[in-house]
Amino acid sequence: MIPRYTRPEMGRIWSDDNKYCQWLEVELAASEALAESGEVPVEAARSLREHAGFRVERILEIEREVKHDVIAFTTAVAETMAASGRGDASRWFHYGLTSNDVVDTAQALQVKQASAVILEGVDKLLAVLRRRAFEFKDTVQVGRTHGVHAEPITFGLKLALWYDEMTRNRRRLVAAAEEMRAGKISGAVGVFAHIGPDAEERICEKLGLKPAAIASQVIARDRHANYVCTLALITATLDKIALEVRHLQRTEVREAEEPFGAGQKGSSAMPHKRNPITCEQICGLARVVRANAQAAFEDIALWHERDISHSSVERVILPDSTILTDYLLARTCWLVDGMRVYPERMLRNLNATRGLIFSGQVLLDLAAAGMLREKAYRLVQSHAMRSWEQEGDFRAAIESDPDIAACLTKEQIAGSFSLARQLANVDRIFSRVFPESA
Repeated sequence: MIPRYTRPEMGRIWSDDNKYCQWLEVELAASEALAESGEVPVEAARSLREHAGFRVERILEIEREVKHDVIAFTTAVAETMAASGRGDASRWFHYGLTSNDVVDTAQALQVKQASAVILEGVDKLLAVLRRRAFEFKDTVQVGRTHGVHAEPITFGLKLALWYDEMTRNRRRLVAAAEEMRAGKISGAVGVFAHIGPDAEERICEKLGLKPAAIASQVIARDRHANYVCTLALITATLDKIALEVRHLQRTEVREAEEPFGAGQKGSSAMPHKRNPITCEQICGLARVVRANAQAAFEDIALWHERDISHSSVERVILPDSTILTDYLLARTCWLVDGMRVYPERMLRNLNATRGLIFSGQVLLDLAAAGMLREKAYRLVQSHAMRSWEQEGDFRAAIESDPDIAACLTKEQIAGSFSLARQLANVDRIFSRVFPESA
C-alpha cells in the first residue's frame, strides 16, 4: 500500500498554538533576562512565567478587531494575567520589545524544531540507501546516457550515487539550520534603543539561539533564502531518485519498480496497469519546494529597515517547504526500502544489443595494439552501426574482421567484452562513498 503521511509533529510545529507558544517563550525569556539585570522586577518576571498564557481563539478574536497579530497576542496574555490576579505584572510583558523581536526570534525556534525532524528523515533515507546499495553492489546493469545504452554499471552504484548526494544534502541542511538559529532583540530599527546587546545575548542564550551580529527590524532574509534553497536541493535529489525509478519501471525497461500492494489498482479502465504514482507525486511536489525557493529570494530585498512584504510569503513557504520536505523524505524512504528490483531483466537488457556496449573497450584495445585511433574508431563504428541497424551480433562481427584479428588475439577480444574488466573498480568506488566499510 502507498503510505499515509504519519508525521503530525511537523504540522504541529507550524500550528497557531505552537507559534504562540514560541512567542510566549521569547517574551518570558526577555522578562527573565531583564529581571537579572534589574530592568524588570524579579517578582514580575516570576509571575509572568507562572501565570502568563493564552487561548488561540481569543488571540484571533482580538486580531479581527485590532488588525495586528502581536498586539492581539500581548492583549490576550494580559487578560490571562488579570484573570490570575497578577494583572500588574503584565505591564512588564513585551517590555522594550518590538513586534519583530518576538516574531523573528520565535520563528528561529520553529525552524530549529522543523530542521530536527527533517534531519531525522534524511538520516533514515541515508540508512536505506546504504543498505540497498550494498545489496545490489554487484548487480550488473547497463548504464544509459541520453537514454541510450552506454557501458555496464551496477545497480548498487546508482544507489551509492544517491547516497553520496544525500550526504552532501545533510551537510547543507546542518549548515543552513545553524545559520537560521539566530535571534534578534535589537528593537524597531536594530540599534538597541531600549534593550542593550548584553540583554539580547542573555535572552538568546536562554532560548538556545545565537544573536544576529546585526539586524534592522528584521533578521536579514538571505539566511531564509539559503534555508529554503537547501530544502529545494534535498527535494531535487528525491525528485532525481523518483524520476530514475519511473524510467526503470517503463514496460520496455522494467528493471525496477515502486512497491505495488496486493489489493492496489493502477487504472480505472486498464486492469493491467502498475503506475509509478508515488514516484510521480515525489517529482511533482518537489517542484513546489523549488518554486518556494524563488519566493524566498524575493524576500531578501525589503524597504529600508523593514516592510512586511516578506511576512505573508513566509507564512506560506516555511511551513509548506518544511512539511513537504519531511513528507517527501518519508515517501522516498518508503520507495527505496520497498523497491522491487529485477536483476534478470537488467542482464537481459544489457545483452539486448549483443555486445554493442563494449565498443569503447574494443576501440581502446585496438589503439593500444598499434592501430591509429581514427582508423580504429571508423572500423569499430562501421560494425556498430551495421549491428545496430540490422540487429546483428556485434561481437561476432568484431571477431570475424581480419583487420581486427591482425591486431588482437581471440583472448584479447574476449577481454574487450569482459564485464569483470569493466566493473573491476566497483569495490574501490564503494570504499570512497562508504569509507567506514573499506
